[in-house]
Amino acid sequence: MIEVNDLTKVFKKPIRGNGLSGMVKTLFSRKYEEIRAVDGITFTVPDGEIVGYIGANGAGKSTTIKMMCGILTPTSGTVFIDGVEPYRKRRQVAQHIGVVFGQKTQLWWDIPLVESFKVLKEIYQIPDADYKERMGFLGEVLDITRFLSQPVRTLSLGERMRADLAASMLHNPRILFLDEPTIGMDVLVKEKIRLAIHALNKTYGTAVVLTTHDMTDIENLCSRIILLEKGSVLYDGPLKSLKTRFGNIKTLTLTVPAEIRAETAPVLSPEVAVSEEDSRLILRFDADRIPLEQVVQYAFRDLKAMDMKIAEISIGDVVKTILEQQEAAHAEKV
Repeated sequence: MIEVNDLTKVFKKPIRGNGLSGMVKTLFSRKYEEIRAVDGITFTVPDGEIVGYIGANGAGKSTTIKMMCGILTPTSGTVFIDGVEPYRKRRQVAQHIGVVFGQKTQLWWDIPLVESFKVLKEIYQIPDADYKERMGFLGEVLDITRFLSQPVRTLSLGERMRADLAASMLHNPRILFLDEPTIGMDVLVKEKIRLAIHALNKTYGTAVVLTTHDMTDIENLCSRIILLEKGSVLYDGPLKSLKTRFGNIKTLTLTVPAEIRAETAPVLSPEVAVSEEDSRLILRFDADRIPLEQVVQYAFRDLKAMDMKIAEISIGDVVKTILEQQEAAHAEKV
């Protein structure tokens, strides 16, 4: 279990003057600006849960992950991994966690991939039988068997990320931290990694903390999300509840005859917003306030719809709206 209590991390950034004179003054009279990357956050992650840890760039996601892994020491507050503070006992905690940073690798660049795994086997003191079993499982779910003999430097980005995920799971950790694991990948590779994370969680009960800007990852993997904004927790709860916070919003995209325009279309209700995009009409409404069936009938009867696509509000739209509201609130205070 992960327990985070009033966790804060403050970095000091030197204030430098302009030009050569400013650099000289900085040498003798250094002043600092405090940056609160993480500001008093509290949450717990029980065993076996997959949590989406999301927010805008600079919200404090990676900083929190590094404190939970023991890479950084908190300025104040505490974080415990199964009752142990990771920055005090890194070696002990490392036996129970796996970490994947999207921009970094723990594999040896010039040797075959399988040799990297053998080195990690010795580092983590994995018994032969366990190593064989996990290599079989990981080779299947991550589809890495065919390039085990290749040097890591010859692997594509997608292959290397799958290999890094396998390396992080080789010692069967109870907790897996994934920081942007699908960054820069194509759709097929992303899907393979999502399926692999599901399989790891289901087979071994691995808890997963996932940071990503790809909301499809969040919707496909996570039942709970923690939303950060400027180092503070803005929302912590079920994914479904975050969506309903904005109502049961649905969007109908209609293909209609050329003469049907948004500005002249018959009005069904003030609850149904009608707009136009790429020669299509867009109907947006809260299905808890006006029945979907009524809007569909209106689309075919009054708007002469020839084709229709129905979509629910996406988690990406919800998160974007929340962050925009917060930015506006901050701007008003300034």
